[in-house]
Amino acid sequence: MSKPTLVTGGSGYIGALLVKELQEAGREVRVLDSLLHGQEDIALEQENNGVEVVRGDVRDAQARTRALAGAEAVVHLAAIVGDPACALDPKVSDDVNVQATRALVADSNAAGVERLVFASTCSNYGRMADPTVPITEEGELAPVSLYAEQKVGMEQLILASANGADANGTQPTCLRFATVYGVGRRMRFDLTVNEFTRELWADRELEVFGEQFWRPYIHVRDAARAVRTVLEAPAEKVAGKVFNAGRSGENYRKLDLVEEISKQIPTGKVSYVQRNEDPRDYKVSFDKIRAELGFETLMTVPDGIGEIIAALKAEQFGDPFDGRYRNIP
Repeated sequence: MSKPTLVTGGSGYIGALLVKELQEAGREVRVLDSLLHGQEDIALEQENNGVEVVRGDVRDAQARTRALAGAEAVVHLAAIVGDPACALDPKVSDDVNVQATRALVADSNAAGVERLVFASTCSNYGRMADPTVPITEEGELAPVSLYAEQKVGMEQLILASANGADANGTQPTCLRFATVYGVGRRMRFDLTVNEFTRELWADRELEVFGEQFWRPYIHVRDAARAVRTVLEAPAEKVAGKVFNAGRSGENYRKLDLVEEISKQIPTGKVSYVQRNEDPRDYKVSFDKIRAELGFETLMTVPDGIGEIIAALKAEQFGDPFDGRYRNIP
């Protein structure tokens, strides 16, 4: 009997598509998710498709034990995601993103899990001295938010465990995702591309700050494919390694995003404002994941914009301004 792959946060934005991706690859999949954003419909759908869903919190030791039983691999997506959500309650953010991650890594080792893929972020690069030169995985980490600081800390913990005395323990890989966008099963409209597209489609006024700052982007389905690529790669190619997940040609400034959306939507008004709340500015190289694992993204930001517009026109989300489409209602 095949051993399951556990996806924490498996009913979430990336998770729901990843679970589908792994099932299509012939894997048995188990989900651990607290359904924080009301995704009971997704959990039921997953169960109907043969996925075992453990409705529980990654902070709960018993839930972790149940979810890890017999698992051969773990993909750790569960987190308080994003700077605003972490800033809202730093204590909960620390409990979930730091303490629970630490416990999950220890529990995975104890349970004999072979591989662990940790969802990290390109936000770890923070504010680069020269954002016009794409940064590689070896570049300096300069997090400027609590969320990124927590991800950097957990990467260090996870990679240290891989290089420690117990070389036969769980073999981890850290994936630093570009900023995610695109239509997901659990939709998020608090992500830049998705939000900008919705605002202009709805003929609202869009306020943009930091329009000159660079950021890389990856479609949510490509993010799921990147995880699958790591899980399917020979262990020696990925164990104890860090990969940026995205495409080198998909670095954009907010200014560029507005321009791309405007090509597809003639409505809406854009105003550029001065705000200092998000100083991140980084261009990222994704050459390593392409060269070493053969991973290439299938979607571009313009593709994603078109997809979001089509879904909005089809009224796929009901009210796209509903609070459930944000990580902070």
